[in-house]
Amino acid sequence: MLTILGRSPRSQQGYCDGISRRDFLTIGGFALGGLALPEVLRAEAETRSGSSHKAIINVYMPGGPSHIDLWDLKPDAPAEVRGEFRPISTNVPGIEICELFPRMAQMMDKFIPVRSIADADGLHDGYQCMTGRKKSDRRPPGGWPAAGSWVSKLQGNVNGAVPPNVALMYTVGNRTWGEPADGGFLGVSQTPFNLLGSKARSSSEGMVLQGITLDRLRDRDQLMKSFDGFRRSADSRGVMDSMDIYTQQAIGILTTSKLAEALDLSKEDPRILARYGKSDEKFQRDGAPRMVENLCVARRLVEAGARYVSLNYSRWDWHGGDGMNFPMSREEFPLLDQALSALVTDLHERGMDKDVSVVVWGEFGRTPKINNMNSRDHWPQVSCAMLAGGGMRTGQVIGKTNRYAEYAVERPVKFQEVFATLYKNAGIDTRQVRIFDTAGVPQYMVEDGIQPIHEVI
Repeated sequence: MLTILGRSPRSQQGYCDGISRRDFLTIGGFALGGLALPEVLRAEAETRSGSSHKAIINVYMPGGPSHIDLWDLKPDAPAEVRGEFRPISTNVPGIEICELFPRMAQMMDKFIPVRSIADADGLHDGYQCMTGRKKSDRRPPGGWPAAGSWVSKLQGNVNGAVPPNVALMYTVGNRTWGEPADGGFLGVSQTPFNLLGSKARSSSEGMVLQGITLDRLRDRDQLMKSFDGFRRSADSRGVMDSMDIYTQQAIGILTTSKLAEALDLSKEDPRILARYGKSDEKFQRDGAPRMVENLCVARRLVEAGARYVSLNYSRWDWHGGDGMNFPMSREEFPLLDQALSALVTDLHERGMDKDVSVVVWGEFGRTPKINNMNSRDHWPQVSCAMLAGGGMRTGQVIGKTNRYAEYAVERPVKFQEVFATLYKNAGIDTRQVRIFDTAGVPQYMVEDGIQPIHEVI
């Protein structure tokens, strides 16, 4: 693990160790590209932003968001099912969503609500949202790769300065809500390059490049001096010899400013950033913080050259003794409404809507019947997703549930069908891809017979 510390005002809210999100970049030791320092700097000068390449942004909502309260309301159901919210019309006739999403409602022609995901495995983690696979599925040696790992393996780097497969996944109290999955049998080099964490690592877990701040990442002369000083110090202690190849490659990536600048929201037009809303850096119990600005960071990472960005956003597990389903929805839904509408607006305004696909989802849905604590429990029988961009045929609903939102009655969708669609949008034909695992067995991106959602292609 490689950590670069930056500077920020003391008044800025920090995490459990007093270091703010803008104070550090925790870079996983799984860099791609492997260019030496001069080549990286030259590549940055010679390549453009990369904004025209195909890419995917995967927004994971840890905890299982309530499908019946988000985008599949049942106003004619009994009170113990329909809940406290009412549907509102959108700018697409016949499509209604929750009243707490007025911004998205006015641009529903740019979205695709998927109301019939029907194969959740019911586990309380992000594995299916990251890989498309169930943990109960037979696994090849090394395990199944994350979706971004397939993309980075097959399509490689847009430029030498930014890894193709990156994550904005906070380490959270419920560990399984903060895992972006890994490279599986494709290898460690394809593991998502995670840019976030809960705190800076100790010296036993990684290295801190002393003297290299975010500011100095933008100063080539000072950067070279700091990097050379670190290398001389490391060589004298034999550290460089013991570093694995991926950590050395990570140093190469970090010695160009493109990645740091993508993460630096002070470089963003303040008017554009304001569209996303104000982030709350407080971790939501054992979930992630409400960092709506990370959706803007995801777009900036794509523009800088990332092909796949995964992130965890807030915490959506509101049931049991807290009875918080409806109060928390009133807090969370407007924030999500503003951030998602801002992201999709940005993509369209920048001409990226044909190239960048967005998926927003959680691991399962919520019980249609409200429990005796005015909340909804786990419900893997059906869940939902929201799609946008990627050149898809937006402004339509995929799937339908019964009158109580208990199960799919039309067009049941599998997680892998969503991924097959995203891969197709990214220019990958899953039928043409076969990679041998470490045991020499051919493996495929999705199971035999799985096709993209044909209605949206």
